[in-house]
Amino acid sequence: MTPRHQRPLGRRKLLVALGGAAVAAPAVAALAPHALAGNATDGALTGAGAAAGALPLTVVNETGSFGDGDVHLYVVGNADGRQVRLTPDGTLAPIALSDNGADGFTDYAISLSGGGETRLTLPYMSGRIYVALGEKLKFKAVTDGAGNAALQYPAGWVASDPNYKVLHDCAEFTYNASGMFCNTTMVDMFSVPMAIRLTGAKDQTAGTVRPGGRAAAFEAVRRVAEFAPLVVDDTRIIAPGHGLDAGLFPKDYFAPYIDEVWSTYTGRDLTVTTDAGTFTGRVRGDRFTFGGPAEVSFAKPSTRDVLFCDGALAAPNDGTTGPVAAILGAGFNRSTLLSSAVQPTADPAAFYRAALTNHYAAAMHAATEDGKAYGFAFDDVADFASYIQDTAPTGVRLTLTAF
Repeated sequence: MTPRHQRPLGRRKLLVALGGAAVAAPAVAALAPHALAGNATDGALTGAGAAAGALPLTVVNETGSFGDGDVHLYVVGNADGRQVRLTPDGTLAPIALSDNGADGFTDYAISLSGGGETRLTLPYMSGRIYVALGEKLKFKAVTDGAGNAALQYPAGWVASDPNYKVLHDCAEFTYNASGMFCNTTMVDMFSVPMAIRLTGAKDQTAGTVRPGGRAAAFEAVRRVAEFAPLVVDDTRIIAPGHGLDAGLFPKDYFAPYIDEVWSTYTGRDLTVTTDAGTFTGRVRGDRFTFGGPAEVSFAKPSTRDVLFCDGALAAPNDGTTGPVAAILGAGFNRSTLLSSAVQPTADPAAFYRAALTNHYAAAMHAATEDGKAYGFAFDDVADFASYIQDTAPTGVRLTLTAF
């Protein structure tokens, strides 16, 4: 499978659209969540909710801690340029302001079938599958900047968010005529262990948390002083980028490592290999400048830039600057840029070895059975993300695994 940083880049940009930079309020989802393979096929939403696709979606509760009646499911996203939600009968309904109840919030929850598997039908759309345990989520229908009805998504990393105390998490997907593209994500936070199984041309799984992996991840993050404030009781671990924005994580955490990278590559070359070819770079003046298939350069990033793979490390979908930025972002988060002058580093044994590293991402990878996770936006560099795809899918299964 071609790593996604060498395919069209859209994930980080849409993270921001969905609230990747939210601090004080929930985000309005103006775009399809994490466009893994583009938008849903045109015409996906027609008539009174009829939709193309009809992919079986099975949801299984194996938490061992919550009964089916305490599990609330939401499938929300975009289809045919409109924000939509999945109804229990497998049709798509447009988001409407009138969906808000007396409490000011919608109730789009889908109940699980008692005592077994819950079977739904997934039409063409791009979005997220949210699960909430114990309490329902409060999605609010609002008007976006274009005057259209839109949803405010939960922002579990924002203390003022109405869903902050609700135990919840999500998986992401794009399903269209090209296939099914999906992942479990820990980019924003980690709370509910879940796994995706995708059947079709192949039988694949992603995101399976090993037995005891959730507790181990909470403990690993607590052990590192700078990261410990990111742990919210036994509810969730907030990703450090969001923690930084909330004042819970040092704004200059990566500064010594960034400075050392800049100093090191003032006097030697760093080579970065992408699908477009090999780029060779050195720090010249205040910029890291690369030559090769094209000339690309980067200003010295901040800690926030590193954690969000944004700002100075922004990755446009241009086939040159974007892939180099993604590899640099991965190198900073995994702390491999000083240990190897040839990137990307593909040996996971070399990841997270420095004292200044993304200990949150390290804990996410250690928690999964196959070592793959989305601990930061470009964790797909060298294929270490909890991402799977199939161009001929026959079914998708979301399992909520044991705590």
